[in-house]
Amino acid sequence: MTETPDLISRDEIAAALGIAPGSVRKALPRMGLKPVAYLPGPNGRPMAYYDAAEFRTAAAARPGAGARTDLDRDRGEGL
Repeated sequence: MTETPDLISRDEIAAALGIAPGSVRKALPRMGLKPVAYLPGPNGRPMAYYDAAEFRTAAAARPGAGARTDLDRDRGEGL
């Protein structure tokens, strides 16, 4: 018997990343994530759901605060 992965919706992903729900559609392919299931949403239309563990791994690998490499240079350079 195979385990079913924990699923996360695009709205939950948007809240976790702190971005607008409409921006999630563009962000997820950039993170390398693809839907694992399409389930009926609150309005009856199919909604894409993603593997929560894969999302957490991809979100942790995203560049964020402190990723600016130009701050690592010697401050006296070029002056």
